[in-house]
Amino acid sequence: MALSPLSDASWFFGELRAEGKSAWAAQLESRIRDELTQSRNGHLPAWTAALERLPACEDARVVADGDAVRVTGTLPEDAVGQLPEILRVFHPWRKGPFEYFGIPIDTEWRSCLKWDRLAEAVQFSGRRVLDVGSGNGYYGWRMLNAGATQVVGFDPFLLYVFQFELLRRYADRACRHCVLPLNDADLPERLHWFDVSVSMGVLYHRTSPIDHLQSLWHSLKPGGTLVLETLVLEGDGMQVLVPDDRYAKMRNVWFIPTIPMLTLWLHRTGFRDIHVIDVSRTTVEEQRRTDWMTFESLADFLNPEDSSLTIEGHPAPVRAMLRARRA
Repeated sequence: MALSPLSDASWFFGELRAEGKSAWAAQLESRIRDELTQSRNGHLPAWTAALERLPACEDARVVADGDAVRVTGTLPEDAVGQLPEILRVFHPWRKGPFEYFGIPIDTEWRSCLKWDRLAEAVQFSGRRVLDVGSGNGYYGWRMLNAGATQVVGFDPFLLYVFQFELLRRYADRACRHCVLPLNDADLPERLHWFDVSVSMGVLYHRTSPIDHLQSLWHSLKPGGTLVLETLVLEGDGMQVLVPDDRYAKMRNVWFIPTIPMLTLWLHRTGFRDIHVIDVSRTTVEEQRRTDWMTFESLADFLNPEDSSLTIEGHPAPVRAMLRARRA
């Protein structure tokens, strides 16, 4: 089976055209084709070949009612035996956990913990959702299970698009969930189309956090809900940490605000009813190295003598999750 996110997302582009947004639909389709045909990612042939090796399963389902998003169904033992080799082609697995025909995939992030913080604070039932920086679609499956009518994921990393396809292959054909190789820069002004827009773990990677928030504002219908999760600096003042080089070994961390400063950014970009859902220090129980993500993880990013600091001496990661309404 060749990767075909355009066909899997045909319902999305069809709705855009039906609601007078044909120009944007055409622009996105062109961008996606370019990403898939002109990518210089050397893993692309191996990923495509691995997807084509997936066995057919007539009774397959994707079930997202627990911590692990599960693919269930009846496969011959020899087919199940081949799956670990196929799944490991898509290393590293960062968001999850998943279970694939009985095979547990213990991902770097126990994303179920973040979902638990989010689920009771945001209404997804009956909503059209945009998930920017969606990764492999873990949260999208949980949102669908919570009643979302559709979830459109944007993530520029092709590995995560392929990981999503591993599950989408076995989902109901009527499933309204896609992950596309796009980012928030692909959102046009005055889109005003989604009921809920979610941005988790993206803001601090943006050289202009205000531009990111404005893109999210434009993505929402009037009165729509923003879910924003990002690194924050502890304190009550109007401060922002700008790392001089790396933060927790990451080069692409630009702005880490206090919650009061983040609230001001949200207010200035047109959001109201701003509510802090949760503030949590990231721990090795939530983010860690596993057999499915064998690269460095949180324990390697912290000062070995003082876990309240990163290895560079900055405050260790604290994440805040906020909900806001588009005015």
